[in-house]
Amino acid sequence: MFSGLFRYGALILGFFFSSSRLTKHGAEVKKELEGVDYKHGGQRNWLQVLVNSSIATVLSVLTAYYTNWEDKCLDSMSFPLITGFLGGILGHYACCNGDTWSSEIGILSKSQPRLITTMRVVQRGVNGAVTLLGLLAATAGGAVIGLIFVLVGLMTAKCEGPLAYKQWLALPLGAFAGLFGSVCDSLLGATVQYSGFCVVRKKVVEKPGPTVKRITGQDILDNNGVNFYSVLITTIATAAISLYIF
Repeated sequence: MFSGLFRYGALILGFFFSSSRLTKHGAEVKKELEGVDYKHGGQRNWLQVLVNSSIATVLSVLTAYYTNWEDKCLDSMSFPLITGFLGGILGHYACCNGDTWSSEIGILSKSQPRLITTMRVVQRGVNGAVTLLGLLAATAGGAVIGLIFVLVGLMTAKCEGPLAYKQWLALPLGAFAGLFGSVCDSLLGATVQYSGFCVVRKKVVEKPGPTVKRITGQDILDNNGVNFYSVLITTIATAAISLYIF
């Protein structure tokens, strides 16, 4: 009993620990680009924490309820509902971790970022801009979550035989979720999140104004909204894929 808590706890710790460590690298570059929005040491406000945990928390509670707090193997034949929930949880944290790794590492890329919708070169800090380094970082961040998911799950879910080997598919699934989530985030950022260049402050900003020249996107969602919807889309996608491959 309560074995299911270990896997969820490990994913949370893996996400927040790795993300917090990455924010300390290249801090001066990020501070210059983010200005007043820069969070020293990777501090997050309550809304960011909610976005990064709400969907997975709901799925974790539902999983615990239906399994009596016991961890289960990914097995759509025996546990289709639980497999979908677990796949969603994996996708949620892989997306969050991949997006954070992409942002924190990609912003340090020596190559100029390109807007994901048109591939034109834009300034660093523009929503929806990507670099090869950032996309690779997103994939790696998701893979780390996938690895944690598998290793802890093999200890707590007690999978045996061919089913145990099949659990390793969660590793590439996590890598996919990291990349897919980052791409979703960039697409939303380029279309429904505003980016402009302030001619007075000489930097990229996220709100329109009299001294701001629009670069891309509409002022519909803020960063938290973009993060929430990209996480939601990735969670649903990985839940569906889990039902197919496990």
